[in-house]
Amino acid sequence: MGGHVEARVIKRKMRCKNTRIKNADQYVNCHPMFTRAILHLDLDAFFVSVELLRRPELRGKPVIIGGSERGVVASCSYEARKTGVHSAMPVTAALRLCPQAVVIKVDMQAYSKHSKIVTSIIAEAAPMFQKASIDEFYVDLSGMDQHFGCWKWSQELRQRIMRETGLPISAALSVNKIVSKIGTGEAKPNGEMLIPAGTERAFLAPLPVGKMPSIGKETERRLNQLGIRTLGELAALSPALLERDFGKHGFQLWKRAKGEDDSPVEPYREQKSMSTERTFNEDIGDVPQLSDRLSELVSSLAFDLRQDQKLSACVAVKIRYSDFSTFTQQRAIPRTASDSILLRTALELFHQLYDPRRPLRLIGVRFSELAGGSEQVNLFDDTSRENQLLRELDRIRKRFGMKAIVRGTNVAKGKK
Repeated sequence: MGGHVEARVIKRKMRCKNTRIKNADQYVNCHPMFTRAILHLDLDAFFVSVELLRRPELRGKPVIIGGSERGVVASCSYEARKTGVHSAMPVTAALRLCPQAVVIKVDMQAYSKHSKIVTSIIAEAAPMFQKASIDEFYVDLSGMDQHFGCWKWSQELRQRIMRETGLPISAALSVNKIVSKIGTGEAKPNGEMLIPAGTERAFLAPLPVGKMPSIGKETERRLNQLGIRTLGELAALSPALLERDFGKHGFQLWKRAKGEDDSPVEPYREQKSMSTERTFNEDIGDVPQLSDRLSELVSSLAFDLRQDQKLSACVAVKIRYSDFSTFTQQRAIPRTASDSILLRTALELFHQLYDPRRPLRLIGVRFSELAGGSEQVNLFDDTSRENQLLRELDRIRKRFGMKAIVRGTNVAKGKK
């Protein structure tokens, strides 16, 4: 794309103001038009990109992020994708397709850290933005063309993110979220795209229906059976026909295929929960061993909690047996970021949930009801000593890594 091309926003009148559109017939007679400029940003193969910052010797090689062979692919490099590997497939299946791939365990602590850096850059520059996921953002630039060129501003933001983080990121600018998101997908890897106002339908028309984010494999198959293979063909259908075959979802498919989407950019809000889980290489039925694994997860998550200067008021534990049956239990607690309190609560929940006659495939923990703050010191108990110990543990972990020092599960039981 030309570096100095600006996204022109065509001003249009709003028709049928304050009318709630419920079905296709109403939509045909009442079509709202919006003046908007929405930028979509998506970090390319984000988990892999973070790992390549730490291990540049892997650049150009097929890389799979997924941990154990019994887990699933969380992310993969473009080199691995060329062999058919994709996210959410079993790691064992991925290695059959790409046996030469390098498999790296998921490191959510590192990925969250880099995501926060990108988020802070966008927050500093953008008038309003939405963090859709750990690696995906929407920015509402509507009205900025009065003072700045939206496209030039978008390009400069993308360049700044890459310059300051070393991470590749793709971007697209259009009049709404859905067109921008599809545009980003077309711009990947590490590219940018401008879809000027008024060209949305022409841009979408030749693309396969599977390019629409709301169209899954089953819906794509059903559309193909109807002879609908491109978004242009989908947009040309009668919305009433699509409603008949797909219900309300059909009307939305038709609307989006025409490049129309009025969903707002939701202002960014602070994270309300954090979680982690581990799938074992082999099922584990030993209670002390499972307790140790849970302790490691809680300690790691509590460390992240304190680094974010947050407290949790709810702990949840998740277990999955070898037959894939899954159970979760949670408990409200006074707000804290203390290892001992969080671990004691997690262990109690675990022992309430777990049937020791059955081995586990997976164990996980979640902290929710998060709020900013720090521990309140009580001079009449051991809180002060505990906080001092945590600060020292965190200092060691930040310098040498989480595995440099660990706390045993006996701490949570109150033993000295």
